[in-house]
Amino acid sequence: MRSLSTSTTVTRGLGILTLVGAGALVLFGLVLSPADEVQKDSVRLMYVHVPAAVTAYLAFGVTALGSALWLWRRTRSLFWDRLAGASAELGVLFTGLCLLTGMLWGRPTWGVYWTWDARLTSTALLFVLFLGYLALRRVQADPEVRARRSAIAALIAFVDVPVVHYAVDWWRTLHQGSTVSTLDPKIDDLMLFSLMLGMVVFALAYAWLVTHRYRLAQLEEMVDGRRLELAIEERRAEAELVVGTAP
Repeated sequence: MRSLSTSTTVTRGLGILTLVGAGALVLFGLVLSPADEVQKDSVRLMYVHVPAAVTAYLAFGVTALGSALWLWRRTRSLFWDRLAGASAELGVLFTGLCLLTGMLWGRPTWGVYWTWDARLTSTALLFVLFLGYLALRRVQADPEVRARRSAIAALIAFVDVPVVHYAVDWWRTLHQGSTVSTLDPKIDDLMLFSLMLGMVVFALAYAWLVTHRYRLAQLEEMVDGRRLELAIEERRAEAELVVGTAP
């Protein structure tokens, strides 16, 4: 009971920090940080777009790590399989948010919502690959078989993450290159702070959400296990009834 109480306190604290951080992000992103000289107010979408992209990388990285640790016999545990699945769901969520905000930013900046740019196309592919991974996890099978094939699929899908990240370096792309890591062009201090704050807030949101999604996965397995036990008991009862009524 003490460990459960401690865990609940930690997640509650994460939730409070996330809400406070989200409020601060709204304040800095929409009010205190200045408009960009070129992009004007559309630059404010970057305070969501960039953190969403980075958090998606984090989520898919956790999925790949959990999958690899499940495949390695010494560390094989349902913990890693559950964590991989929970993190992948959030990775898909943040990738979808990244694509949406990118499209909203692209319309006033590029004149179109979508173009088959290398960064955009590889990101859309990443979104589809992990949607396929999640669909694969829902295919009915023995838990170990499902975990094995899901882990392999996750590692294959993760190959696209570095492709997305380095697409602007490997190909001529409409999407701008790295700005935060190179500070080229130089970013206004308040704009940079708002962007970093967004990354922290999104990371906190990810940690809070993945914890709850993992717990939900545990409960789902318990319910499925109980249903299986009830089904077996019903079949046994039916068999005993048939045997008892036989001449």
